[in-house]
Amino acid sequence: MEKAICYIRVSTEEQVRGGVSLEAQEEKLRAYCQLQCLEILEVVREEGVSASKPLGTRPGGARVVEALARREATHLVALKLDRLFRDAIDALSMTRKWDSMGVALHLVDMGGQAINTSTAMGRFFLGTMAGFAELEKNLISERTSIALAHKRDKREVYGPTPLGYVRTGDILEEDMRELSLIEAIRERREKGWSLRRIAEWLNSSGAPTKQGGQWHASTVRYVLQNSLYTTAQVAKN
Repeated sequence: MEKAICYIRVSTEEQVRGGVSLEAQEEKLRAYCQLQCLEILEVVREEGVSASKPLGTRPGGARVVEALARREATHLVALKLDRLFRDAIDALSMTRKWDSMGVALHLVDMGGQAINTSTAMGRFFLGTMAGFAELEKNLISERTSIALAHKRDKREVYGPTPLGYVRTGDILEEDMRELSLIEAIRERREKGWSLRRIAEWLNSSGAPTKQGGQWHASTVRYVLQNSLYTTAQVAKN
């Protein structure tokens, strides 16, 4: 029997809302390996780790990458693409590398079907599914951006309360004192002050940030680029 490594992962958010648990994933992967006559060398469990981190930088993921590089196993089994990869590019580049090493990737549940990259058809379907997964992620991001922009334009709460506003229920109301601070920031930027110099001025003058703590160049940049703080909106106050 050829050896396989099973990789299972849940993020903190998924654990909180009771998503696909580690135990449920492991049960499915073990059943798949039994059907495929694969000997499980190890089940690598990744708990509370986001998919935004590359596989090799995750504690368990690094173990998987190293084991495959040492040829301890020639099969990697996971439930879905998003258990392993950040995006389509990440998925295709890693699977291409594994393919050159003679390592097959098995995805047990891709729309109810399993994918095995040891075959030409499996590699084709992986590329197709990775593309669709990337499209879905981008569409969700696009819809979210549109929804947040709508809320922002309507002065509805859309996240942490921004500088220049206070929250009253689900509505953002203007804070004249903070809006005056934003106007002062904008004026100094128009005079040619650097972002760092403005941050230093704000810190030395004791001006608080919305979340507390120190001002930084990045904080100043965010204020200047936020569409809430257009010249017209600040000037009218």
